[in-house]
Amino acid sequence: MTFQSAQSYLLGLINENASRRMPNRLERIHAFLAALGDPQDRYPTIHIAGTSGKGSTATMIAAALEASGRRTGLHTKPHLNSVTERARVNGVAISEDDFGELLGEMQSAVERVSYEHGRPTYYETLLALAFLWFARCEVDVAVIEAGVGGRLDGTNVLRPRVSVITNVALDHTDILGETVVEIARDKAGIAKAGVPLVSFVRDPGARRAIEVACADVGAPFISVADTVTIEPYRGERYGQSFAVVTPVDRYEISLPVLGSFQRENAATAIRALEQLGDDLRPTRAQIEAGFARTVIPGRMEFFPSHPGVVFDIAHNGDKASHLARALQETFPGRRFAFVMAIGDSKDAAKVIEPFLALQGSFTFTTFAAAGRTSSRPQRLASIADEMGAWGRAISDPVEAFAIARRNADADTIIVVTGSTFVVAELREWWMANVQSSSSV
Repeated sequence: MTFQSAQSYLLGLINENASRRMPNRLERIHAFLAALGDPQDRYPTIHIAGTSGKGSTATMIAAALEASGRRTGLHTKPHLNSVTERARVNGVAISEDDFGELLGEMQSAVERVSYEHGRPTYYETLLALAFLWFARCEVDVAVIEAGVGGRLDGTNVLRPRVSVITNVALDHTDILGETVVEIARDKAGIAKAGVPLVSFVRDPGARRAIEVACADVGAPFISVADTVTIEPYRGERYGQSFAVVTPVDRYEISLPVLGSFQRENAATAIRALEQLGDDLRPTRAQIEAGFARTVIPGRMEFFPSHPGVVFDIAHNGDKASHLARALQETFPGRRFAFVMAIGDSKDAAKVIEPFLALQGSFTFTTFAAAGRTSSRPQRLASIADEMGAWGRAISDPVEAFAIARRNADADTIIVVTGSTFVVAELREWWMANVQSSSSV
């Protein structure tokens, strides 16, 4: 199968066999993986769930493991520019040729599973492909980010060395529950007997729900907030330095990504790494070296220019709140111009609200993605207007970006945010048309 054929096949799976209450039936993914030889059982894993921060935390953990010399697989979602990003080994995505060939090989397993369970979904197929690729590459360890929730997520087939729940907030309420506590119970479904579960959840009700779930199955619960001290340092312009002090050690971290929330993600990653056995656990120096090389595209990613540009995926209220705080802390006294698109299934008001205090301008736009619908920019502008802000509506994302940049002075920071899809499209355009020419 060619990569182009593989992409066409996957697009045909979007929304197929999907249920709003059971987005990833474990019976089907178990059967699918069994038909593939259960590749996920051939290497140790670290399993990471949470409302926000799980992709960054997973990336940091993988970076530290790579720095320790371990051949490391990394599965995160969603991808920014290519579906191949879902299966990376030592930071390198599977090639398009290997992707197509591997998906072609998986078709016999698809046919065997489809008769009894229905055809595996888009998400299940990509997850299984990542598991299989990591086995083919004979990784020493794989870091796996959960998709939606935990209990019924396809990744919950894992028997990991360590489980992580970064935080819990309202998102995917149609699937996971309408309160933070209900969502916490669902995410706590990843707890396994004898497997340490590390969490930075602060909400008392959510934390209690996770602790109860851990106690019920016999999973040791490690609270990052209770066991870690973070000591920020001043001085770095386009990164941040801080100390993370745990009951085990003191780590001097230099992180080339912005946002105070990334310090919490780093602390969570460190506590998770500390739970690993001697066969996998990196040293303090290896953790520090790995974090110093961490690259997280589309997560508070800043490009200094005139005006400066930040790309950050903030498609729910929790992520938007983290971003708004990070912008205020990182760029005090600066003005902001937001270029934003939001999925139709998201609570747009909750995404917009945290940015109102920054008193910036808004340019609302759209995105194009198979199986996903963008909110009309006129609707987003109306929502902003009802909240006391003003925003223009421009359907074409590149045009919206260009107008925001043209109207901004050198002191303004352009913030491209909201949906993954608009961040991905405009970041790709920026790298091809602006960043590439400025680096010549």
